[in-house]
Amino acid sequence: MKEQNKAKLFSPKYWFVDFVRITGAIPTLLWYRPKITYENEAAKKKVRGGALVMCNHNCFFDPVYLMIALWYRRHHIICNQEFYNTKAKWFLEHVLCIPIDIENTGFQTMKVINEHLTGGEIVSIFPEGHINDGSGEMRQFKSGMVLMAMRAKVPIVPVYVREHKPRSSRLKIVVGEAVDINKMFDGRPSMTDIENVTAMLFDKENELKEIAFRRDRK
Repeated sequence: MKEQNKAKLFSPKYWFVDFVRITGAIPTLLWYRPKITYENEAAKKKVRGGALVMCNHNCFFDPVYLMIALWYRRHHIICNQEFYNTKAKWFLEHVLCIPIDIENTGFQTMKVINEHLTGGEIVSIFPEGHINDGSGEMRQFKSGMVLMAMRAKVPIVPVYVREHKPRSSRLKIVVGEAVDINKMFDGRPSMTDIENVTAMLFDKENELKEIAFRRDRK
């Protein structure tokens, strides 16, 4: 993979989100008492350059949990377009959310996502599309994230967040090794190839889930 661009460490356009991250860091750590586990040694390596971060989706606070998992990077978080039709629009825009129509992702949205990724930034996505039903089982992943990563030629970083109950337990997060899906294809992939990679990433997320619950069974 060619050398990637790197996002700017300091930028005036990020003043609001940086202010929120800095001022909220200590209260967040004290409240959630996060415990971050890594799949292996390679997963401990800090994510540099553009990357697509995928995560399971248990609740509305998952974007905050992702920021805790990769605390040293800004996250452009993909969120459902319907939230932009509320009074929260101003806040969502200033904490770098990217609105998306889950059922019909337009060209302009894909272009914006690609610009962030090729510009060396992190884009975070919840490939289930919606918050899961609370049964502990994830919804099947949508394949759009594979197309995003392929187009921008960036790796996908899997993260699993265990369902959390404030005050009663610590927030448990598992960070997996980055997956370079671009090395999996020889030529242009078919839709079957894309679906197979999506299924592989779903299995990877379940492996991280197994790590998250392993200690309870010991």
